[in-house]
Amino acid sequence: MFKSRAVAAVLLATSLVLGACGGGDDADEGADAKTLTLWHYEGPNSAMGIAWNKAIELFKSSHPGVEVKFEEKGFEQIQQNAQMILNSDSAPDIMEYNKGNATAGLLSKQGLLTDLTEQAAARGWDSKLSPSLQTTAKYDEDGIMGSGKFYGVPNYGEYVMVYYNKDLFEKYKIAVPTTFDEFTKAMDTFVQNKITPLAVGGAEYPAQQIFYELALSKGDRAFVDDYQLYKNKVDFKGPQLTYGAQTFADWVGKGYISKDSAGIKAEDMGVSFTQGKFPILFSGSWWYGRFAEEVKDFEWGTFLFPGNTLHPGSSGNLWVVPEKSKAKALAYDFIDITMSPEVQALLGNSGGVPVAADVAQITDPKNKELIENFNKLSSSDGLAFYPDWPAPGYYDVLVAGVQGLINGSKTPDAFLDEIAKPYDENLADLGK
Repeated sequence: MFKSRAVAAVLLATSLVLGACGGGDDADEGADAKTLTLWHYEGPNSAMGIAWNKAIELFKSSHPGVEVKFEEKGFEQIQQNAQMILNSDSAPDIMEYNKGNATAGLLSKQGLLTDLTEQAAARGWDSKLSPSLQTTAKYDEDGIMGSGKFYGVPNYGEYVMVYYNKDLFEKYKIAVPTTFDEFTKAMDTFVQNKITPLAVGGAEYPAQQIFYELALSKGDRAFVDDYQLYKNKVDFKGPQLTYGAQTFADWVGKGYISKDSAGIKAEDMGVSFTQGKFPILFSGSWWYGRFAEEVKDFEWGTFLFPGNTLHPGSSGNLWVVPEKSKAKALAYDFIDITMSPEVQALLGNSGGVPVAADVAQITDPKNKELIENFNKLSSSDGLAFYPDWPAPGYYDVLVAGVQGLINGSKTPDAFLDEIAKPYDENLADLGK
């Protein structure tokens, strides 16, 4: 994600600057450091951005004399450069990073992330995270999520849903769909009125999440465990992934997805929805707070993908502490603040999905519904993670593959062959 985020929502970010970290003694984990260098890629008006700005303010108040050097990065910048950065002396002290085997798992296996297990127990982070949310925080010696040591701490959750323009639905007399057939009939109505139904970002994570949601409509928890956790070998020509690829291609053919979307980035996809250019956007809860802030000209709402019991989603991205951090003690303190009741409530009231908030402290009915839907998915084992997690570099493989489905350069069969190869090669590397 995106996202994974694993994928997250991304803004146009500043160019990557490799800044030096604050000083400190590695032996005492930087207890005397006077600078905390912090990187994340959430927009300032997103729920996470708002909450983390508050956390920075609270950190400064409780750590007089410590400077916080915050640098906003782009999702793609960190996704593509994290290994190189964390292997250098220019690593930040704490950073947001994508969760999953191919990202946080890979870096933990390479020894680039600090083991947070002791801190998680001492500070109570483990007790604030449900077992399903801990799945993405823990990694074994092979970098596989779900067991082992804590290498990251999420302070929010996320899941993928359908955002819709209520005004356009009402204009064309379309009811909110409750079944898959009703959903496709709604999109048919828009096509008949010369409106492309779906805002899609084919150049980044959004399009592959549509493919995955379609595959999940034919899957169950055993399929997810096989695909994500390597419980059993995955048949890429089996019913789940075949249905996902073929139906995605059919949706392009039917005009639900524009062929032009192959080159569209997530940011531009989101902006097009806020401008009222598309009636439907399928993406994550990380957009929720931003849409609440930016959509001015129409009413909008959300619903879960009709008919599915499994949906892309998980804990949010992780706070990780690079092994080369020179201010680890300060980094642990900052994570602690993001898990505090004040910051968790602000996250929820800003349109985010906090992992440890008192729902009674969430004042907006729509925000409360967002959180309650997540809690329902989490408690019913309905979170199926993200399609790019299983293998290192798999995000780019899926982006290129789904772009081929959008522009017609690949058949569904060829697409499945293309994404099976690196997946199977990764299993061979792991000896599985």
